[in-house]
Amino acid sequence: MSTTPLPPLPPIDPVKRYNLKSPVSWGIRDPERFRQLMDEAASLVVGGYYLGDNLFTWTRNLSLLEDDAFRHAWQANLLGPADEAIAWRRYVLCTAACHAVHLEGDFVECGTLGGTGVKTVIDYFGREKFAKTFWAYDTFDSNPTEVPQFPGQEAGLFERVQARFAGYGQVNLVKGLLPASLESRSPGRIAYLHIDLNDAAYEIAVLDVLFERMVPGGLLILDDYEWAGGYRGQKMAEDPWFSARNYRVMPLPTGQGLVIKR
Repeated sequence: MSTTPLPPLPPIDPVKRYNLKSPVSWGIRDPERFRQLMDEAASLVVGGYYLGDNLFTWTRNLSLLEDDAFRHAWQANLLGPADEAIAWRRYVLCTAACHAVHLEGDFVECGTLGGTGVKTVIDYFGREKFAKTFWAYDTFDSNPTEVPQFPGQEAGLFERVQARFAGYGQVNLVKGLLPASLESRSPGRIAYLHIDLNDAAYEIAVLDVLFERMVPGGLLILDDYEWAGGYRGQKMAEDPWFSARNYRVMPLPTGQGLVIKR
């Protein structure tokens, strides 16, 4: 069992409202017209709104901005506008970690890219306080899927990510194509599993290997599960995979999916 303490939550101001507005969303035909309309919509609500990452909500607490430890970890690890837009997704990871950190088993992320998800979770707790081993898998320098390469996904990325995690002795970065890269270096027990491979076949192949290693109560977050369009194939493949095991994925408004291991 982990001895990692949870980050303290500050006192709640009963009247304060937090807002987050990011210019980054996807699948928009007329970005300028969309921005004008959403700016107007944001001006018409009473507050507590989140606008970005294809999400517009209002009269929400926005706990992610009220949580000082998260806000500092998130802002310290921003690599670009997209990282700012997906703040709510990052907070889902951090709050999932608050549960999983008290279970037996390691943390695993499949689809690490620049390492921001892993590093934000660890920094949320405090690098020196996070007592779990965190495994991070990616091809890093190339993209084997049909999704276009992400910015920075090129030769040298792996070395840049290694440098980013200098001093993070609990992190194991594993470069290679999944699921083959799991064969030589992977944990036997998993408390937290985050899968973000942007491809149904690769995600199912990883689930085939790792899901049974998850401990009871372990949390699985599927980053793209509830996204439509080009990502819909992941839901189409994963729903029957989980149904065959008597599980149902919980869809989240952030576009993620959540499964609790029995």
